[in-house]
Amino acid sequence: MHSIRLLPASVAACLLIACSGRDDAAVSSAQARAPNQPVANGGVASRGAAGNGGSEGQSGAQGRVTPSITLAATDVASVRRDAIEEGIAITGDLHPIETVEVRARLEGDLVGVYVREGERVRAGQVLARFESSEQESGTTSAEADRVAAQADLATTQWNLEQTAELFKAGAVAERDYKAAQQAVTAARARLAAAQAHVRATSSTLRDTRVLAPTNGVVSQKLVDNGEHLARGAPLFTVVRSDVLELAAAVPARQANGVRVGQTVHFTADGRSFDGKLARVSPTVDPSSRSVAVYVQIPNASGTLKGGTFASGRVVSRVVPNALVVPAAAIRQSADEGKPYVYRIAGKTIDIASVQLGVVDDRAGMAEVLDGLSEGDRVVVGNVGALGRGMQVIIAGEEAATKRGARTQ
Repeated sequence: MHSIRLLPASVAACLLIACSGRDDAAVSSAQARAPNQPVANGGVASRGAAGNGGSEGQSGAQGRVTPSITLAATDVASVRRDAIEEGIAITGDLHPIETVEVRARLEGDLVGVYVREGERVRAGQVLARFESSEQESGTTSAEADRVAAQADLATTQWNLEQTAELFKAGAVAERDYKAAQQAVTAARARLAAAQAHVRATSSTLRDTRVLAPTNGVVSQKLVDNGEHLARGAPLFTVVRSDVLELAAAVPARQANGVRVGQTVHFTADGRSFDGKLARVSPTVDPSSRSVAVYVQIPNASGTLKGGTFASGRVVSRVVPNALVVPAAAIRQSADEGKPYVYRIAGKTIDIASVQLGVVDDRAGMAEVLDGLSEGDRVVVGNVGALGRGMQVIIAGEEAATKRGARTQ
């Protein structure tokens, strides 16, 4: 049986204090050796890591740990010189430059329909044909009337010439000479009427053949062979899509920056296209306070389809040799909303306030007027929590530096 020896209260208190001190030191040591903490985009932040250039020893002396972060090469970009475009955003649907609805010019029965939807047609190509026996007969009759009137005119002109000679010789009265002149005038009138009748019947005969009004593609076929149609009934819709047009609205405050002939960069159906500003409305819409603009896009290959939604930018100004950074590197301060970037100075993070110029959202670039110099390196995107003075390691650069040192 063991005996228990009681210690004085003062000795027990001293032992408790000593043990508590040893525990705090152990906890502090464990925190200093805590494993690296992961950061978004592959970065790794560590406290007191051995790779922070000797910060562990210094931190131990001062009782404070310097944080560090490892970044991927894609998380860093260099400030460079490049051209940047200033533009005005527009959106809308692309429509064929020309849409023609072909209608019946006369009443009758269709005896032939020669095209279907999706077929490409040429201007003047026969699309359909009406029964034309009545129109052909009318044209033949009108042509016969014209020939008769022309022969009658020739006869009256010969009579007038003969009567004129007799009148000069005094063989006929003046009354007969005037009658011969009037007969020629009447014959000319009958010939003119006959010629007009020929033109009218010929036009009606031509209308029995439905022709394509323009080069394009048949988008709708609304009739079938054998139908009886009234005058003016719709037959086909032909669209010309070798050029597409977009109608968009530009805010009135930006209207002074748009002019006919400006380049427009488009994104439609997952592809990029360029067009030209073709027309600008001279007035401001009072309801929307906007100005209508019309953009034309060449589409000879038919890559784009009518009705496709497109978004783009009217290039109002190009700044050559501008100092640019990726737009993803620009951040806004929480208090005043001023732009700034995280700049890498040596092996530490610095905060640089910047003054911005043109921002090209399409290219993902921003012009820097002040705050950075060409060649400066900045942190791009969201890589986790950053702060001034944080140690930074760029993955790949450290290994390249060590390999270079071993080579030397």
